[in-house]
Amino acid sequence: MSSNTDLYRDARDQLVDVISDYDKAVATFRWPAITGSFNWAIDWFDVIAQDNHRPALWIVEQDGSETKLSFAEMAQRSDLVATWLQSLGVGKGDRVILMLGNQVELWESMLAVAKLGAVVMPTTGALGTADLADRIERGGARFVIANAADAGKFEGIDAEFTRIAIGEADGWHRYADAADVSSAGPFETVTEVGDPLLVYFTSGTTSKPKLVEHSQVSYPVGHLSTMAWIGVTPGDVHLAISSPGWAKHAWSCFFTPWIAEATIFVYNYDRFDAAALLEQLHRAEVNTFCAPPTVWRMLIQADLGAKPEGLREILGAGEPLNPEVIGAVERAWGLTIRDGFGQTETTLQIGNTPGQPVKAGSMGRPMPGVPVVLVDPLTGDVADEGEICLDLVDRPLNLMTGYLGDPKRNAAVMANGYYHTGDVASRDEDGYITYIGRTDDVFKSSDYKVSPFELESVLIEHPAVIEAAVVPQPDDTRLAVPKAYVALASGWQADADTAKSILEYSRDHLAPYLKVRRVEFFELPKTISGKIRRVELRRREDEAHASGSPIETEYRYEDLVI
Repeated sequence: MSSNTDLYRDARDQLVDVISDYDKAVATFRWPAITGSFNWAIDWFDVIAQDNHRPALWIVEQDGSETKLSFAEMAQRSDLVATWLQSLGVGKGDRVILMLGNQVELWESMLAVAKLGAVVMPTTGALGTADLADRIERGGARFVIANAADAGKFEGIDAEFTRIAIGEADGWHRYADAADVSSAGPFETVTEVGDPLLVYFTSGTTSKPKLVEHSQVSYPVGHLSTMAWIGVTPGDVHLAISSPGWAKHAWSCFFTPWIAEATIFVYNYDRFDAAALLEQLHRAEVNTFCAPPTVWRMLIQADLGAKPEGLREILGAGEPLNPEVIGAVERAWGLTIRDGFGQTETTLQIGNTPGQPVKAGSMGRPMPGVPVVLVDPLTGDVADEGEICLDLVDRPLNLMTGYLGDPKRNAAVMANGYYHTGDVASRDEDGYITYIGRTDDVFKSSDYKVSPFELESVLIEHPAVIEAAVVPQPDDTRLAVPKAYVALASGWQADADTAKSILEYSRDHLAPYLKVRRVEFFELPKTISGKIRRVELRRREDEAHASGSPIETEYRYEDLVI
């Protein structure tokens, strides 16, 4: 009888063999029937790490220093960390916030927490105290692992949790002490397939982030679809530009490469340097490379030069790619950037797979094993244009467990036999799907999702703001930046001083990647029922951008705030 590890490996190998033949992959692939006990860190990673001295993690710093660790070393180091965390009380089901950068401790602790059957709660270091308090409270976190430099962000949080620091911080346990313990590994599986493994916070259309829970299989096994899209294979070197704390980092910088038994390559930089990144692509002989369109645009502006010798597959993620970017890279390197679509709640759902024709503007076709349908939001019928949904008749393995503590939202998102993504697209006669937009007003700035409601909820707390509408202003580098149209309260002047005060308030009360960068005092267009017509404001911004004429009545962050 095949073990769960054998079933997993067989499914992986099958996809690697057939993914270049899309029709065959769709016809033959089935999610592995993994049942009973399963723990990816133990039943997969530790197995492939046994006596495996090939590099698993390769981190290069901006100054040229680097760390390279083998699969065997990562298994051993994570066993030490797991043993030490266990001595601090971390056990099955405990939720552990990891607020770390691209550093060895992030990968060690991800594996270690998983081995104990505890739940990983990745968190971006860009958050402030209020956001962290919310995550600890609603997420039920009992442990926090963070860099000592961020310890101050947790001061004053009224909650009981154990504090663990990389570096020295008063009142925090020293992560470095894990190196001095006697390992209790190798660890044995303590989790069932349906037990929780990950909880991600993701902004939606409400002021508070959603808590997305994934099981021991929905990401660890579900990312077979992401592996197939990327085209990463055993022995490859894979580089993805992604920030820790967000789901895409787990997608492309943790699960997918190690599912494929590939090397995770990371290049850390304080400030983006296209020439330096290109040098690393050559030096490390990177085989598969994934980056958001913002990075691709910067690379093109810096002169791509000759194709890196080892590069075989290149991908874009985070927002739609425009044909100009794809064409420029094709001319320089002879490779086509392939697009894809997924969410924190799922793995890769739709993608342009290796070796298949790419249609301009399309994000590809449904991945093998992922039952994508487009549902007309008015009739509920499957159509050629509509909301991207997953058919739950045969629930796909790569779908989240659900939103923690939110039965109302769970019922809505799983209504009528479908998982509803909230995104709208169209499908052509060949099955290629083209993204249209959100069913709500969420937009992307650089690689971050921005919820207008979240920003508006902060802005209206400023005494000058009686009402606000946030929309994306097109930006050639960031794709878009948040702009606030503001209706002023009585007694306030529509001048630079008021705008500066509002922009500073936004800066001080929102995460850095969410701060408002443009303010305009404006009579907000509304429907007869009193709802703001953001579509008109978006159109105004698009027209101004297309004409090349900035709106003279707006105030800009960079002009007013130091």
